[in-house]
Amino acid sequence: MNIMENRKLRMGMVGGGSDAFIGAIHRCAAFLDNQIELVCGCFSVDPDISLSSGLSYYLPENRIYRNYQEMFEKEVALPEGERMDFVTIVTPNRWHFEPAMMALERGFHVVVDKPITFSLEEAKLLQEKVEETGLLLALTHVYSGYPAVKDAKARIANGELGKIRRVYVEYPQGWLADRIELQGGNNAGWRTDPKRSGKAGCVGDIGTHAWHLSEYITGLKVVEVCAELNAFVPGRPIDDDAAALLRYDEGVKGVLTASQIAAGEANNIRIRIYGEKAGLEWRQEEPNSLYLKHGNGCTEIIKVGNNTTLNDAGKFYTRTPAGHPEGFMEAFANIYRNFAFALRAVKNGQKPEEKYMDFPNVYDGVRGMQFIETMVAAGYNDEIKWQKWID
Repeated sequence: MNIMENRKLRMGMVGGGSDAFIGAIHRCAAFLDNQIELVCGCFSVDPDISLSSGLSYYLPENRIYRNYQEMFEKEVALPEGERMDFVTIVTPNRWHFEPAMMALERGFHVVVDKPITFSLEEAKLLQEKVEETGLLLALTHVYSGYPAVKDAKARIANGELGKIRRVYVEYPQGWLADRIELQGGNNAGWRTDPKRSGKAGCVGDIGTHAWHLSEYITGLKVVEVCAELNAFVPGRPIDDDAAALLRYDEGVKGVLTASQIAAGEANNIRIRIYGEKAGLEWRQEEPNSLYLKHGNGCTEIIKVGNNTTLNDAGKFYTRTPAGHPEGFMEAFANIYRNFAFALRAVKNGQKPEEKYMDFPNVYDGVRGMQFIETMVAAGYNDEIKWQKWID
């Protein structure tokens, strides 16, 4: 019997200690389908926090590492039946590339938070390494994991909207309406520091989510942008607000807005797509409802759940009966589930089923960095003009 048929996949972690936010989300999502277990990690740049975090996760002390370099060297030296199968990287953007590259060079598969790297050049190097090694890399653009989003994508692919004409996507938040990064004790510090986040703030943090959602659902690619980036809060060195006109391939036009100074907003990501025959709308704060707007003026509300109203794609990602909301954690888990099933197949010497490869990958990561570069090139130019997609 193949060893992968009777054990969980072993996950290591870089970042995600007790002093972090998103690490706990990743662990809960990874564990939800009982396919994955945490076996090791370097959970913080502070060795004491890494140790205390690992112990609180009930890991043996010899699998809790002081730094990620030590982690990769010691893990790769373990017998194949003990070492981790893949690593999840949940650090500030500045520290995505090196651990991801080290993991790939040592034969470990990778899950990494978005944006994939600090720069476009780093993203392209990771793409080359993934192609060279054949290893899997998943990028956690979480909003693509919602069942209603999967259903919307399938309806567009099936032609229910006809030829797409117009896309509106927005992601307003309000948590950075004041300069809270100066207070400490929150995640605002590194997100508003270009030395740690990269050349974009709001655009890199949430604008990439809006862009990816629009491309994922429609199946179209952005080819040009006309953008404006703003730093509304005095003294903030990086953008906290952005707006752009988008030109997709096939002549489709779009509008994207992302803002972290929209006072009163939480995580109100919303998308509307209009075709020749119909339109659809979805918003993350009401995730179980997909609005299908027919050309005759009638609007059909499609409720997510284990029911007959969904496409097969929507049903596959649905975990609860209709009326029981599925949200952020389950969407994250859908990415981890697909990654786990794909990785299990690879380790068994099999080709993963196509549906299991439906997770954001290194190519989405490179396009995400291209989006950031293109937005910055357009948004900080005093002359309003169209900027072609930066390759």
